[in-house]
Amino acid sequence: MRINDDITIEDWELTESFTRASGPGGQNVNKVSTAVELRFEAERSPNISLPIKTRLRRLAGRRWTADGAIVLFVQDTRSQARNRELARERLAELITKASVAPKRRIKTKPTYGSVKRRLKAKKERGEVKALRGKVDE
Repeated sequence: MRINDDITIEDWELTESFTRASGPGGQNVNKVSTAVELRFEAERSPNISLPIKTRLRRLAGRRWTADGAIVLFVQDTRSQARNRELARERLAELITKASVAPKRRIKTKPTYGSVKRRLKAKKERGEVKALRGKVDE
């Protein structure tokens, strides 16, 4: 399975198992195993670099298992073939998202003018509130 120019996933890294899905499908639900559980051995994958693996682990969340695999469970459609496609698409999307390094935040200071305007507005507001005191007779 090809993710991008740098990352390809070998067949031995993916395991699919099929179970009966819940939800719509009538009598078909009780007979056919349409739900797909796709298991990707991310920790052992030689094609994914360490920084991508750490980002992938954070993105996967609860789908990341203790032994370093990502488990995706798809039961969206009544078709087993379509559920398989959806599971593979979601895995590819997850890996693509993890392969993009986040931008570093550049610290900025407020401009001199914005600081002056803020302080002036605070002073004016304080004066308005000071005038709300009790009236002397």
